[in-house]
Amino acid sequence: MNSFFKKNGSLISTVFLIAITFWLVFLILIPQLYMLDLSFRPNLPPLLRGGPDDVYTLTHYKHFVFGSETSKDTYNYVDIGVFVDTIGTAILVTIINLCFCYPIAFYIAKLATPNATRLLILALIIPFWINELLRSFAIRILFAGEGVINNLLIELGLLDVAVNFIALDVALYTGLTYAYILLMIFPLYNALETLDTNQLEAAKDLGSSTIRTHWRIVIPHAKAGIASGSTMVFMLTAGALATPVVLSSPNTFWFTQLIYQWFNMNDNWSRGSAYSIILLVVSVAFVLLMMRLFKVTIGEVVR
Repeated sequence: MNSFFKKNGSLISTVFLIAITFWLVFLILIPQLYMLDLSFRPNLPPLLRGGPDDVYTLTHYKHFVFGSETSKDTYNYVDIGVFVDTIGTAILVTIINLCFCYPIAFYIAKLATPNATRLLILALIIPFWINELLRSFAIRILFAGEGVINNLLIELGLLDVAVNFIALDVALYTGLTYAYILLMIFPLYNALETLDTNQLEAAKDLGSSTIRTHWRIVIPHAKAGIASGSTMVFMLTAGALATPVVLSSPNTFWFTQLIYQWFNMNDNWSRGSAYSIILLVVSVAFVLLMMRLFKVTIGEVVR
């Protein structure tokens, strides 16, 4: 702490610590604790809150698992199915993002010239100056029934009739992968940039193939970046709302849409909080799983 104040000065260090403390306490900790408390409360009118009926209950969590009391089904297959589909899609998007971003990050960090590196990083950043919602609509236009991609494929004679990419969720996977590409590339780039090039040259001189070199040297070195990028992409994908609403098919329902409905359409903040806590717990569990899988500490992940 003394070195931090000495390096940045007392004024800047104090302002920085106050801002970080305010952000952590008032924008993260208190809202999450309030939502956790609300998830165990019944959904009561404002005048009845704090009264004898305002007691802790597991009603909302039971509803997620078993559904309403009037339901004839044993379990709440609809909500559970939406949740499983959301988590499964988030995991798949994370894997696609990793496979797509790893070679790009490696090229920028180890193969590109300094000028090419700056140009590539700038080319990656500039598209994200545009609002996420506008980018989602642009992708929908590309994949629409009479969109650019379908018209091009038909003109080239590769298709006779247009493909419904929206119904197949191709647009959804593309949009989610593109939306968080920077959150995967930059952690990978930061990790790969510290890799000693001499190790790669030594492996090549010893006859190691490219795949073996990456598997035995590059990937173990970049495991912190892989864990960091994967956790961020997974959490943001699972918690996305705008992109799934714009790009998903009518048959695809996102878990955050359920949360939005409980909060805003059904005016049931307690149930919406319970569903949010469930998503939060799974996201935290995924972070811990990635840390254990890649054997990294929380300090290495957030570095």
